[in-house]
Amino acid sequence: MELLNSKRNHKDYQCDRTAWGAEVCKKVGSPRVKLLYDIYHMQVQEGDVIATIREFIQYIGHIHTAGVPGRHEIDESQELNYPAIMRAIADLKFEGYVAHEYGPTGDPLQALKMAVAVCDV
Repeated sequence: MELLNSKRNHKDYQCDRTAWGAEVCKKVGSPRVKLLYDIYHMQVQEGDVIATIREFIQYIGHIHTAGVPGRHEIDESQELNYPAIMRAIADLKFEGYVAHEYGPTGDPLQALKMAVAVCDV
């Protein structure tokens, strides 16, 4: 299940809180049901990204990155500290995938190279 924000981008979306999504995973009780933790959406919706990932890592199967605000490149113009976020994820021995999902404002290949470099901890 993908966690999306209902604050700005997806009005009335039900799976808009990590705790809510984790509760669904618990109730289903299958290791095949996991969360797609979209860092952009969860920063907009609830913030506290690193602590939330640490608390609910067992329910996260996939992670998306993007800059906040704007859902653009991961660069110095946005509010998240991606090296710290990626170190926290690595420290948790996360075995899922981390993917970049954003709309580049400039050269897409250069933006991807930058995102990979920032997240390679």
